[in-house]
Amino acid sequence: MKAASAPEAQRLPRHIAIIMDGNRRWARARLLPRVLGHHAGMRAVRAVVTAANDIGIPYLTLYSFSSENWRRDPHEVSDIMGLLRRFIREDLAQMHAKNVRLRFIGGRDRVSPDILKMLDDARSMTEANTGLNLTIAFNYGGQDEIVDAVRAIAAEAKSGALDPASITRDTISQFLHTAGVPDPDLVIRTSGEQRLSNFLIWQSAYAEFVFTETLWPEFDKRALQDAIDEFTQRERRYGAGDAA
Repeated sequence: MKAASAPEAQRLPRHIAIIMDGNRRWARARLLPRVLGHHAGMRAVRAVVTAANDIGIPYLTLYSFSSENWRRDPHEVSDIMGLLRRFIREDLAQMHAKNVRLRFIGGRDRVSPDILKMLDDARSMTEANTGLNLTIAFNYGGQDEIVDAVRAIAAEAKSGALDPASITRDTISQFLHTAGVPDPDLVIRTSGEQRLSNFLIWQSAYAEFVFTETLWPEFDKRALQDAIDEFTQRERRYGAGDAA
């Protein structure tokens, strides 16, 4: 990963999370099948991962498939699963060579065993890498994540391993799927929609948001840099008042 200079690094977001939206609209506008929109979106993933690595962003999280996306047409879901398999087969070696550390967050239910194995193998292969930390949110839902954390905390408390009076926000963060990953500083959503859609809802409490009209297949290094530039102009006060 190309390191930014000290002054530049101070201005960069440490963690960028992206809601990748607009593949289907991109295809529809071109009278193309939806699957080709998802193929174009995969090319954008490659471009943005490379760009984040080049710019010197330590953490990047991409919202690839939500737990609600199973409600889509079965043929579309099958196409998306095929693209995930292809992404891991074709891109894993290259990401590993670039020192990218890959992890996946989300539920394991409904996911086929061969995909689960591919995800586990990808994580194991890149676990020792020290470059860009790339998290793929797959079969992920923010509310489900919090439910999982509450259940785990309750089990710890029931067993006597955890005193309920000692539970803090940090405790909850440690039981989330993203444990060990800093909360996002910047959340980007493409395609003009302005909502979180159940993405990192606990972690994004103090994130800055950039909403762009750009459809995800057209989002590139320049668009990423524009969002970062907007982020650097913001004053982050974390609930504090204006400076006197």
